[in-house]
Amino acid sequence: MKLRNMSICQSWWLCRPLTKSLFSPQTQRFWCHSLPLSTKVKILKHKVEPLGISLDNSCLPGNYHNLFCPKCKGGQLMERSLSFHIITDGEFAIWRCFRPICGWAGQVSADDKELDNKPDEESLGLEPLGPKLVAYFKERLISEKTLSRNSVRQLSDEKNVIAFTYKQNGLIVGCKYRTMEKRFWQGKVIDKVLYGLDDISHATEIIIVEGEIDKLSLEEAGYQNCVSVPDGAPGKVSSKDPPPIEKDTAYQYLWNSKDYLDKVVRIILATDNDPPGQALAEELARRLGRERCWQVRWPKKDELSFFKDANEVLKYMGANALKRIVEKAEPYTCAH
Repeated sequence: MKLRNMSICQSWWLCRPLTKSLFSPQTQRFWCHSLPLSTKVKILKHKVEPLGISLDNSCLPGNYHNLFCPKCKGGQLMERSLSFHIITDGEFAIWRCFRPICGWAGQVSADDKELDNKPDEESLGLEPLGPKLVAYFKERLISEKTLSRNSVRQLSDEKNVIAFTYKQNGLIVGCKYRTMEKRFWQGKVIDKVLYGLDDISHATEIIIVEGEIDKLSLEEAGYQNCVSVPDGAPGKVSSKDPPPIEKDTAYQYLWNSKDYLDKVVRIILATDNDPPGQALAEELARRLGRERCWQVRWPKKDELSFFKDANEVLKYMGANALKRIVEKAEPYTCAH
């Protein structure tokens, strides 16, 4: 399975400069933002040349380009395996080789600012959940213990906004925000990955759900080996085969989580019981391999309807019932 990184939100990439800056951080930030786009691109090209990355005039900001990797030379087939991207505003360039035996990746910035620290809760303006949001989760049978372990926070200046911190190796790589009225948006992203990624770092069996609250719900049922997709579900199953990795933008979080997913033997898909959720299950199975996918069947809620997702089952049937339902997952066949 080959995977890649492409951000559909504002990207925020970290790098170390080639030279030490003589300017203050505030001056550097103003200086970089004030530069013309063409000048930023020239700076980035100049910085990557010593690394062996040769760019021509077709490498424009906002697009992804397949180049020869200077580390592995594309292997015996001489593939253009290096995906190179200059973000739209020209402030950063990022790259990654998608040959499994190589995987060389890096980034440079258009200014000389040394960004030593990745984003943390303080820089993102986060704080522990207040009583109102704790009560909100309590109604959904999500405990404070589970919220704390998953570093669920709130915005300091918007007390009613939930912040789901996305972490990799214990460090924040992204943040997704949600209001109690179910309005969602993404914050700064370093790497788009699965929510709860560190919980499957050593797992050979995992569960994939459609939302962060469903991941927390399954933890209440005893499952920590659970992750959530970050972007919800598609409207329908694509009529075409999955695109090449470099163009599979909607599922970049799978490709960025490759090292975690490659060693998994069994994947339980517990997406929502509606057409988009079924479409998501199908798209995931197509990329992860049907032979190792299983699927949860949500039970009937009443004579006319079924439970929609893990949290709804937790609320109305309890943690033990949710656990039993997951245990009864069936081998995946197709979208239903």
